[in-house]
Amino acid sequence: MPVVHLADGDLHYQLDGPSDAPVLLLSNSLGTDLGMWDTQMTAFTEHFRVLRYDTRGHGQSLVGEGFYSIEQLGRDVLALLDQLNIRQASFCGLSMGGLIGQWLGIHAGERLDKLVLSNTAARIASDEVWNSRIDTVLQGGQQAMSDLRDASIARWFTAEFAAAQAAQANRITAMLAATTAQGYAANCAAVRDADFREQLGAIKVPTLIVCGTADAVTTPEHGRFMQQHIAGAQLIELHAAHLSNVEAGEAFTQAVVDFLQQ
Repeated sequence: MPVVHLADGDLHYQLDGPSDAPVLLLSNSLGTDLGMWDTQMTAFTEHFRVLRYDTRGHGQSLVGEGFYSIEQLGRDVLALLDQLNIRQASFCGLSMGGLIGQWLGIHAGERLDKLVLSNTAARIASDEVWNSRIDTVLQGGQQAMSDLRDASIARWFTAEFAAAQAAQANRITAMLAATTAQGYAANCAAVRDADFREQLGAIKVPTLIVCGTADAVTTPEHGRFMQQHIAGAQLIELHAAHLSNVEAGEAFTQAVVDFLQQ
């Protein structure tokens, strides 16, 4: 299993595609692992050297002590790039991955070629929402994670997609049930504490913002706010709920490829 060694544990990654192609780094949402990008891989690896990884607390990566921060998760990405000797990459992150992308754009823009911020916001939900979820999963353990999986289908996918593509929806939500309660809670705290509304203007790399028209978590309005504060940012809206890369897979993939190849 390919890993990079951080100070407090191992970060699991996967690298696919032509060795001489430009690097595209993909960052998953809260409660999923690098498999959430499977829909994109055939097309992406035609054009890019695709680097996926499990965010700490997810998948096969470390579950560190205490709560995390988006800065910590961003520095994990920089450590991943450094240990793989990748000087610069394009970055595509969804939801929590989009928060990591914003931090990188603000604090390490020289490491980015282009930036895709999908189904995300400069500030996601309220402290009350996150504190309630943290308490629930820490008290309920893995049973609470299973309960959360069932509730997440309606947030992550439209009802028509969940019905028509039940196997795909179940494959993705199973990742949430498999996430440890500690790892999930630690990342909830990172999302809770992130607020880049006053810092978006520091992002200077070319940026594409992807929104889902049926996304009740990070709405198109959140996307337009980011577009207004990131100079030159482009924005597209896809018919999808929160996981637009899964629900609107072909349209999402083509939009990202077109943007990265501009």
